[in-house]
Amino acid sequence: MKKFLTLLALAAGLTFSQPVQAAASSTDVDTTPVITLGTSLTDSQKEGTLSVLKGALSDSSSYNTLTVTGSDLVTYLNPSGDNFTSSSGVWSSAAIEKTSSGSGINVQILNYNGKNNITTITANQYRNAAITAGITDANIYVTSAVSIDGSGALAGIYKAYAKSGEKLNQKQITAAQDELSTLSGITSENKNKDGYSDAQLNNAVAGAKKEMAKEGSNITKNQIITIVNQQIKNNNLTNVITNEQKNQIVNVLIEIRDSGALNSSSFKQQAGQAMSAIQKSAKGIFSKLNTEENRNALQKLWDAIVNFFTNLFNSFK
Repeated sequence: MKKFLTLLALAAGLTFSQPVQAAASSTDVDTTPVITLGTSLTDSQKEGTLSVLKGALSDSSSYNTLTVTGSDLVTYLNPSGDNFTSSSGVWSSAAIEKTSSGSGINVQILNYNGKNNITTITANQYRNAAITAGITDANIYVTSAVSIDGSGALAGIYKAYAKSGEKLNQKQITAAQDELSTLSGITSENKNKDGYSDAQLNNAVAGAKKEMAKEGSNITKNQIITIVNQQIKNNNLTNVITNEQKNQIVNVLIEIRDSGALNSSSFKQQAGQAMSAIQKSAKGIFSKLNTEENRNALQKLWDAIVNFFTNLFNSFK
């Protein structure tokens, strides 16, 4: 996606007074950051939220604002099974900025007055859903002035795409929302369980997406099941994830396949970048796992040992 508003205006953020800069026309490339603020916020909360989000941008001297209403939540989120109404309130807000090609989706949930008020959805869940929806190469910053589950946070992304003239495929939007709900539910069910972390689950799903992309849109259900089993094993979740949860993951990945997401030439790369970002943010967990990165590191170590002894042996010839 070449336009900046391709960047997910990820928050169920709503009205703000006046935009700092007018949006570019649908034919222009606009790399200006986007900030979304919730209409349910008080004036004081809007100012506080704006301060938090501006502080995260690499350059806060210029940005656009985006309004998302309850009606937008109905339009973008209800097709996946949510029950928002036009009068639904939204407090979660976000800032989004375009990054260089191939950098992937990076998400940070920012504290508001020292507290993380996004109570349910994690940064990794937002990241995976964004990739499924078709978002590429962006920094996303999420916050809320009040405690909220954050379920409406992706609505701004979809509206931003529509405004930029690059409306996302509704099937991908629905798949992204279903993925978000599924992964959030599995994390909730496994809360405080030994051997489980949200990072492991999302790394497994990102890894599955990467492997699916190698096979393309004709990948079969049995192939997806095999991939899911391997990714669960790679992330040491074999004895944690139940068969029912595994089936939920498989069903979401089938929905992603059927949505057309795998047709994107960047999908594999974005999924791979997601894995790198997830593993980097939880090094203490992934340093012990059978990840591709660790396997490559072990291979390099083994190659170095072999080369050392080969050279040593040759020196005595």
